[in-house]
Amino acid sequence: MSFESLGLAPALLRALAEQGYAEPTPIQAGAIPVVLEGHDLLAAAQTGTGKTAAFALPLLQRMASTEAGGKRRPRALILTPTRELAAQIHDNLRDYGKHLRISSAAIYGGVSMGPQVQTLRRGVDIVIATPGRLVDHMQQRTIDLSGVEVLVLDEADRMLDMGFLPSLKRVISALPKQRQTLLFSATFAPEIKALAMQFMHAPQEVSVTPANSVATTVSHHVHPVDAARKRDLLLHVLSQDSRRQTLVFSRTKHGADKLVRQLEQAGLRAAAIHGNKSQNARTRALGDFKNGRITVLVATDIAARGIDIDQLPIVINYDLPMVAEDYVHRIGRTGRAGAEGIALSLVSHEESGLLRDIRKLLKQDIAINEVPGFELSTPLRLDAQAPRPKQGQRQARPPRQGGSHRPHGHAQQNNGGEHAMGNRKRRSRGRRPAAKA
Repeated sequence: MSFESLGLAPALLRALAEQGYAEPTPIQAGAIPVVLEGHDLLAAAQTGTGKTAAFALPLLQRMASTEAGGKRRPRALILTPTRELAAQIHDNLRDYGKHLRISSAAIYGGVSMGPQVQTLRRGVDIVIATPGRLVDHMQQRTIDLSGVEVLVLDEADRMLDMGFLPSLKRVISALPKQRQTLLFSATFAPEIKALAMQFMHAPQEVSVTPANSVATTVSHHVHPVDAARKRDLLLHVLSQDSRRQTLVFSRTKHGADKLVRQLEQAGLRAAAIHGNKSQNARTRALGDFKNGRITVLVATDIAARGIDIDQLPIVINYDLPMVAEDYVHRIGRTGRAGAEGIALSLVSHEESGLLRDIRKLLKQDIAINEVPGFELSTPLRLDAQAPRPKQGQRQARPPRQGGSHRPHGHAQQNNGGEHAMGNRKRRSRGRRPAAKA
């Protein structure tokens, strides 16, 4: 199958050819004809399957084939959970639509609203927004959604996880009833289906990946290690190839920052990306990583989706995620488009239960290999009584050389708001606070 056979316009085909795209991915082949026919769409696709093009290409074609009447206001709205993903989609739209006269704007938090207001006043065809910032614009009456013809919800499951459901309902209630709605999600969980039925009209379904599936080109490895020696083992692993681009996941914002300082002290070029960083700092760190100016990017789960890095060879879980499904999203950064990738996890005895959850979710064993010199003092347990860190539990710290060390607690984060627990009242397990991107 070719892009030509999907009925795309010559201007889009030309842009795709210039970027070296010859054949559509399965999600593109399944979704593009449905969208071009004007149907609502409920699509299940993991990040890394080409889903952005699956909605961006037919959306651009629709915008180019119909004239905007009257005042120039947004005709399409794309909602996405994170700033990074909004910026990435904006870049993709510009690349795909380079030979079309279609304007777009990314609207997200962490930056001043002023330039966004000016852009909206000038008029744009497509708005890509995070829910929190979009609601801000709605409250200040700086955006007019009455002309939206197409609504796209990207990473819908992630938006629900991050507590955006009230904002989503508020936005949707402000849109015209007559519109095309496209919902993309990693899974068709019951809450996604329920959400879809509230505001979609007879949606067609396209699913190209089983729930919580991972690329077959990714190899999974575990290095057991005492929590106090994780940093040393990470440095050992990174020293095997100091030029290799590596994405490292930390469970907490404070842990990510501290790890970057330790990596830099060891002579590595590293940066952190998490919710406490300004948008400019997050954009700069991601850009430096993509361009090779830094070789190690340390991220919290806010970066598990929405970071599009070509040919990323390895993802390292410095801390296992508290929720097994987040492991799938983390390692989705590697092994993309048929390339081989490595998912390496440094697992302490206290994380045995989290590893057991991940193996159960993946329905496969993960190779467990001790590194000489870093053997566990207490073996991993993978039975029903396997231990797991509690919410907000302090992590063991390596002693400082030449003196005693002060106990240090990591701030607990969640996937959306990255809420620092500190001494605040602990939230009930499984409940996630609302987030604002």
